[in-house]
This record gives sequence, structure tokens and C-alpha cells, in this order.
Amino acid sequence: MTVLAGIGFTAPWVLLGLLTLPILWLILRAVPPAPIRRLFPAVTLLLGLKDDESVSDRTPWWLLLLRMLAAAAIIIGLAGPVLNPSRDVSGSGPLLLVLDASWAGATGWPSTLDQIDAQLTEAGRAGRTVAILSLTEPEPPIFQAAEAWRGRLPGLAPKPWQPTEIQIDQALAALDQVEGGFETRWFSDRLTYNGHDRVLAALQSRGDVSVYQAAAPVLALLPAAYQDGVIQLTAQRDEPGPVDRITIVAQGRDPAGAQRILQRAEIEFLGQDTQAQVDLALPSELRARITRFEIQGQRSAGAVTLTDDSLRRREVALIAGTLNREGLELLSPLHYLTQVLSPTADFVDGGLLDVLPANPDVIVLADVAKLSEGEQSALVEWVEQGGLLLRFAGPRMAASDLGRDAEDTLLPVRLRSGGRSVGGAMSWGEAKGLAPFPENSPFFGLRIPGDVTISTQVMAQPDPNLADRVIASLSDGTPLVTRKALGLGQVVLFHVTADAEWSSLPLSGLFVEMLDRLAVASAAKSRQDTQLQGTTWEPIQVMDGFGTLSDAGNLAGVDGVGLISGTIGPDLQPGLYESGKQKLALNVLSEDAVLTPAAWPSDVPIKGQEVNTETPIGGILLSLALLLLTIDVIASLALSGRLGVAKAAAVALGAMLLVPEAQAQTAEETDFALTATQELVLAHVLTGNAQVDEVAGAGMRGLAQTLFFRTSVEPVDPIGVDIERDELAFFPLLYWPITPDQPQPSAEAYAKLNAFLRSGGMILFDTRDADVAQFGASSPNGRKLQQLAAPLNIPALEPVPRDHVLTRAFYLLQDFPGRYAGTEVWVEAAPLDAEQIEGMPFRNLNDNVTPVVIGGNDWASAWAVDRNGQAMLPVGRGYAGERQRELANRFGVNLVMHVLTGNYKSDQVHVPALLDRLGQ
Repeated sequence: MTVLAGIGFTAPWVLLGLLTLPILWLILRAVPPAPIRRLFPAVTLLLGLKDDESVSDRTPWWLLLLRMLAAAAIIIGLAGPVLNPSRDVSGSGPLLLVLDASWAGATGWPSTLDQIDAQLTEAGRAGRTVAILSLTEPEPPIFQAAEAWRGRLPGLAPKPWQPTEIQIDQALAALDQVEGGFETRWFSDRLTYNGHDRVLAALQSRGDVSVYQAAAPVLALLPAAYQDGVIQLTAQRDEPGPVDRITIVAQGRDPAGAQRILQRAEIEFLGQDTQAQVDLALPSELRARITRFEIQGQRSAGAVTLTDDSLRRREVALIAGTLNREGLELLSPLHYLTQVLSPTADFVDGGLLDVLPANPDVIVLADVAKLSEGEQSALVEWVEQGGLLLRFAGPRMAASDLGRDAEDTLLPVRLRSGGRSVGGAMSWGEAKGLAPFPENSPFFGLRIPGDVTISTQVMAQPDPNLADRVIASLSDGTPLVTRKALGLGQVVLFHVTADAEWSSLPLSGLFVEMLDRLAVASAAKSRQDTQLQGTTWEPIQVMDGFGTLSDAGNLAGVDGVGLISGTIGPDLQPGLYESGKQKLALNVLSEDAVLTPAAWPSDVPIKGQEVNTETPIGGILLSLALLLLTIDVIASLALSGRLGVAKAAAVALGAMLLVPEAQAQTAEETDFALTATQELVLAHVLTGNAQVDEVAGAGMRGLAQTLFFRTSVEPVDPIGVDIERDELAFFPLLYWPITPDQPQPSAEAYAKLNAFLRSGGMILFDTRDADVAQFGASSPNGRKLQQLAAPLNIPALEPVPRDHVLTRAFYLLQDFPGRYAGTEVWVEAAPLDAEQIEGMPFRNLNDNVTPVVIGGNDWASAWAVDRNGQAMLPVGRGYAGERQRELANRFGVNLVMHVLTGNYKSDQVHVPALLDRLGQ
């Protein structure tokens, strides 16, 4: 591209045509304009006369200048002029674009793509071949025309990992396959990684290297930690800078299941700090709802930390077979369990039948031998629904006949009568140690201390299923811990006591680790390699480079040790993993991660990613030339006396320009009219609030489905109406939800609304605030309704009387609830002379349809259904809530019937009385 006077030209040789303008001036100057012809009867007297001297007329100078400007505009326009052209030297030869394409550049990825597009444009003008190499997904670079890469730019996306050692080796091997040299332009994400220097050295050996990187620092969020009752959040930036304050938001699901921002916290970086921390103290219920933390304003996987069971304290119910006696708490079978679980779990107190309705995560029965029939059935049902029942043996269990003749439902194996003493004073043997845990055991990989011994245990009966249910055994092979599945849950039995009476296991750290493997304790503490050894974790959701979660699909499971010690990459993607009932969040950054900025040699130029937006103006100049030529034609016709032809041409040109627009507008209006009148359509007014409009549309869809299944009215899909633009006469009913910030309609819109009301249409105004205010101006929505309704021609209103037709148009109703209930519903007031006539069951009210119905019960939310016909939003609780939704649907049916039939139903109610008075 050639730059002249600050304007770039893609075809500068065309500018040589400007040299022909003086010649064109002379030619046009020499050619006279067309003469003006006048008919004069006496001209016959001049026939035969000859003038010895003739002087030709000259074209006016301003017309010549107009033509010169038109010619110059055409020449310059064809030269490809560009405003604000790129100042980068295009260079020559092959060009390689290298991308880090990691999560660190995800926030500025649109700017990176714009810069790459600008580089491809410049390379295309220079006729250079281009190849693109992404280090997080390396493929052999193929040099081809720059234009071929432009269509592939939308497919480029950052990955949720930095280039790994394996990928660096693959990239270097791919570069070795390229013959000859090339220029490299490296789009860096500002961070360094292993192998960064090796790639730079390989590229510099092939040609010049320049770097493009954003000036904004890289921000990241380390995994959330739960310690001492608070959540610790740590943010990092790649290099020191000015004091900066960032906001971290905690997202999760509210009680209705919708994704919400549950909490915000601010972190401040001081001048030389690259790391800052903030503590959040949240209730356990709110903490359990959090699914992710993220830095507000950042759109990268590194600015997101997913949460798992580590923030959720499990609820555990501890029930012992013997009561504690005062002063003997250390001898309680629950003492050691309480000490182990209290830092990481919440306890549910009460008897067995008292704690089951609370649905705890784990129920522990310590030396409980007998259960009542009611307790037995309730506990079995709880386990089958996914609960974990953890049982410990003891003297009571050893002395009972529990599980002797047949396998008990709440025991993993059958038991022998009495206990086995292997290390006591009256026994012949010594206390036994533990055998190594088998590979199919959840305890596989745990280190067994040498001082853990078992002196007494409850023995298991030999059984064909015994070997498959043993997950821990003594050194002599006798079962120590057995387990079986029961429905969606499981039953686990420790064949020793929960205290130190029969073994030293409860005194060891192994006991804590075993409970953790069984998911009895929460995973609040960081998991170690030994804790996850032998486990397999299935991916549930994986995260992309922008921090967005998606379904993991058919990704294979990951070994537990590799999950926490492996390197994030294509084979180990960040996201949520599950093993049994446990969930583990694998984030982009580890707890000890440090952001290190990339260091570049002094001979490598570093440029920003600011893109000069080039503006081609060739089309504007050619349009200007066409306009000038049009003016030239009109001026030439005027000078030659043919201005009438010019006027006709102008009229024809204007018609050509205006007719397509008019036709398009007419077509659009025609399509809307056909859609609105082909079948009965319920409509709602668009408020500008996307969420409110979505619920209103779903509500009209739900009401239409109710009418379809219960009445002879068969509406089609509802329509959202823009009262400023759309025609309202096609709809019998408009549902208008009120929001505090919706704009005031224009005068033209109010004129359409008043015409709609006068022609028999009805508007259902819904302030949707019955949960916080009574109808009126006491709420923002009520005040907004007064502003919106003030210019409308609305008659006097009154609360719906008990004999109004709305109470019996289809269903007999006295209340009109929606998602909320209790507020009054207002309709057109009855005439002052509306009195009840003797023998008539109801008053003779006005015969017209009430033009407006006003209330605040949020009817659309109660009517709203999704495309599958399922209710979108909750209404009340249990049976009472479903009954309220049913009444809301009945009100909707009555409302539509009233709109379509007027007071027909009211007249039908009077028919028996009228016939009686007529004597028939």
C-alpha cells in the first residue's frame, strides 16, 4: 500500500490518470455546448444569408470544473483510497503468525482476531503467503494465500491451558518440516511457560520475529479454599502496577434453580503487589449453593475457579446404641467420630426418625443392634435414595442375633454369633494389623501405619458375596470393613467399635482418611495423591478458554492421582469431575500457581495489539462522481432549454429510490397482519426488559395451551407487540406487564391504544408486585402504571364485584390469583343504576367488555410454560401451590371468554328467571 498525504492507495498506478485531466479540460473547452433551438416564423427571411465571421460559444467554466471533479473522483476512487492506513511495513516472503492461544489471552481475544485480520489484509495486498501456528493446538503450518485464512478466523479460539511440553515438542517438529525462511509475528498472551525460549530460538533461526501483546495485565483467580470457617479467595496479576481494585462475584443457584450472583467481594492490589486476598464468611446453606467464583469483567478460564464439595460441609447424624453418662464422654462410642468430623461436617441431632426428614448426607449407627419396624423401613428408603449408612460394631451387636440366620437389609454381610478377641489377656494370639488395601477398595493407596492394631472384631459368615464386599481386612484375611450397594446408596460396616475399645484405628490418622474416602467427611482439606490413589473420576462438565462450562460428552475417566498431579491440557481438561457421590473441581490454576510475565530479548520488537481501523473510501468517491455527473446532465439540459426533461428524470430517480423501501415496509406489515389474523392470537406488550418479556411470552403460550385443551378456543403461538410500530386492531387481548424502567409511549402510540380500547379490545395491566405491595402507587410498578395509564381513555374502575361476569364466564370463581394472591383486581365500574331486580340472580351490569383489567398478581408467571408444556416458575408450595396455579389458569380462561363473548354468560344466567316471568 502506498501512502500519499496520509491516505493509502491499494492501486496507486491508477492515479496516473490524473495527468489526463488537463487534456480533458482542453477537449471539453473546445467542444461548444449544444445550441438552443427556437422556432421563429420570420427566419425564412434569413435563408441564403452567410456570416463571414463565426464565433462558437464556450462551455461555462463552472460546468467544466464540475466535470473535472467527477473525472478526478472516478480516478481516485478506482485507485483504492483508504483512510487511516496501517503504517506497518508489509515486508515480503512467507509470513508465519504464531499464537499462544491460551486462557491468558481470552479476555482480549476479539482484539487479537482484529489484529490478525489486519495482518492478513496487509499480507494479501503485498501478495505474501501466510501460515498460522497455534501453540496450544499445534499443526504443521501450511503457507497459502492470506485470503484463504480469513474465513477460518472464527474457528480460532483460546484453550483453557497454556502450551505444554508435549505441545511445544509438536510445534518444533512442525517447524522443522517447513523449508526455507519466513518472517514471524508472535501474538503473545504475556505469560511465559516451559519451552517458551525454545520456540523463540527456533523462530529466530528462520527470520525476523516481532511480538504483539496487549498492554492490560493478566488477572487470574486461584482455587477457593475453606479454612477456619471462611472462604479464602486469592487473585493474581502478572506484574506489579498501580493500585487496582477488582470485584469477584460468587455465582450459584437460588432456591428456584436459576443461576444468580449470590455474593460480591472486592480485592485491592497495592502498588508492588502481584497477589491479593479476601475472606468471605457465608452461611453454610449459601456456601453450598455457590458453583463458581469469577473476576468481574474478565472472560477467561483463569479468572474462574469452580467449586466442589470442598465448600460444602456435609450433614451427619450420629446415633449410638448406648447413652453417654455424665463424666464418661471419652468412653462414648461417638467421641472419636465427633472429633474427626466436627471441623468439616455439621451434625444433625435427634433420634433416627427425627433426623431422617432432614435428609442428612450420612447416618452413623454406633453399636446399634435393634431397630423398630418403622425405623427399619424408613432407613431402608433413605439409603435407597442415595444415603450413606455407616455402621460400627460393638458389644451389643456382637451379643445380638442380628444378621445370623439371613442377611439383614441394613448390613453388608451376615455375622457370626459373638465377637472375636485376638489380642486380649484371655486370648492365645496377638493383636492383628491391617492387610494392604485391594485395588477395588476405596481405601486403595492409603498408607497403613504399623501401630494400628485390632484386638476384637465381629466376624462375618462365609458367603458367596463376601469376597466382593470386603474393602478392608486384617493381616490374617478376616474382614475389617465391608460394603454393599442398596438402591442409589450404600451400607458400610466397620467390624470394630467407633472408639478405642476394640482397636487403635480410631486413634490414627488412617481413620480420618478412611472416612474421607467414604465421603463421610467433606473434602474441605486439599486432596493428596495418596487419598485419590486407586480412584477413577468421570468428567461431568469441562471449561473452555473463556471460562464457559459445557457437557463433557464422551470424555474418558481420569485416574485420581493424575487428576490432581497431571498437567492441564488436551488430555486433562479443567472442569467438574465426579467419583461416586464426590465431586472435584479441576481449575486452570493450582493453589501454588504464580503468573510469570514473558521476557523477550532486546532484539525482538514488542508492539501493542491496537488496530488502526482502515476505512476504504473508494465507494464514497465513486458515488460522489455519479452525483456530480447527474448534476452535470441536469445543468446541460438546463443550458440547452430541456429542463423539463431534467425534472422528469429527477422524478423517475426519486421514485426508483423510494419504491423499494415502501415495498419492503408494506411487505413487513403484511407479514405481521397475516400472522396476527390467520388464527386467534394472544399478545403481550414488549417492555424492553428481556426477562420480563420472555416470561410474558411463556405465560401467553401457557394460557393458549390451557384454552386449547379445555375450551373450543384454539389460539396459536402468542406475539410480542411493539405498541410504537405494530397494529393493535388484530388482537382481542393485550397483556401488559409493568416494569419501573419501561419507556413512556409516544403520542401516536397512545392514539392507537385509545382506538384499541374504544373498538372493544382489552388490556390486562399487571404490576407484578402483589408480594410486596397492594395495588396502587405504593410501589415503583404502581407509580409507573399511573404514568402509563394517565393518557389512556380509561373509565371509572372498581374491584371486581361478586356478580361480575368474570366470576362465571367459564368457571365459577371468587378469587383471581396468579403467582401471588390476595390483591384486588379492578375492572370497569358498574353503572350507577345497576340494581338487582327481583327474581334475577345477578345485577344487570354493563353489556360491554371491560376495556381494562388491573391487578398485581403476576398472572404470566403462573401461566408460563416452556416448549415442552412444563411450568417454568414455582407457585406456592406443594398441593396449595398447584391449586393456586389451577385457579390462575381458570381466571385466564374466564378472561379470554369474557373478551370473546362479552356478557353473553351473564345473559345466560338470567334466562331461567326471564322464562319464569314469561310463564314458559
